[in-house]
Amino acid sequence: ADAGATVDVNRCPGAFELPVVARALAVAGYDAVVALGVVVRGGTPHFEYVCGAATDGLLRVSLDTGVPVGFGVLTCDNEQQALDRSGLPGSHEDKGREACEAALATAVLLRGITGPSRA
Repeated sequence: ADAGATVDVNRCPGAFELPVVARALAVAGYDAVVALGVVVRGGTPHFEYVCGAATDGLLRVSLDTGVPVGFGVLTCDNEQQALDRSGLPGSHEDKGREACEAALATAVLLRGITGPSRA
């Protein structure tokens, strides 16, 4: 919103569902989509499956639609890592903000690409 953009928030039931919702938003005409979430490692391989599916799916949405998808899905070993990257007061990083900035910058870059001139 700092860039003068309108921000709509759509909540997903989980990280696995992020790609299908991101695709629907991209197809609906949004200039950029930002996927935010947290997956915390447990004691089973489920963590790798969910993280891999979300990562691969969001990349595919961006490549298939040409709409930038900011990747703000935290993949953490524990809750403290997630809090440290969340942008909350006292946290060390703000990965959500970084994902938003990257998606907006990419949207602006793509808008300016017109192809090589043929003189």
